[in-house]
Amino acid sequence: MTVAVILKHKGAAVETVRSTATVQQMCDLLSSKKIGAAVVVGAANEVIGLVSERDLVHAISMHGAGGLNRTIDEVMTRNVATCRLTDSSQDLMEMMTSGRFRHVPVVEGGRLVGIVSIGDIVKRRIEDSDLERHAMRDYIAHAG
Repeated sequence: MTVAVILKHKGAAVETVRSTATVQQMCDLLSSKKIGAAVVVGAANEVIGLVSERDLVHAISMHGAGGLNRTIDEVMTRNVATCRLTDSSQDLMEMMTSGRFRHVPVVEGGRLVGIVSIGDIVKRRIEDSDLERHAMRDYIAHAG
């Protein structure tokens, strides 16, 4: 299964934020959208970072309530691993596991086209396994 297949089923919508946003604004965004991360984009909509719940917790732990007034530029993860539509879910799972992160922006031709989480991959793999199991059951039931 490829990243393109995952995005086809989950959709390609990506929440983005500018580096000038505050930690409080980011907390509000993640809470209202019920998501775990957002991509930080620059002036040309290029990926310059990623902010996850982990980054926000770290900022508040380090700076207390004052951390909520920090800018995303101060707390975001800068060296963001990205993937392409043709990458396999297996390769992505290995990258996420070894890097200890749960969200990967999808970039094609320098353009942000989606985001994939470990939850998206697991959900798709379970759905595929269920389809395969039902197909095998039907095949066996009709083969006899």
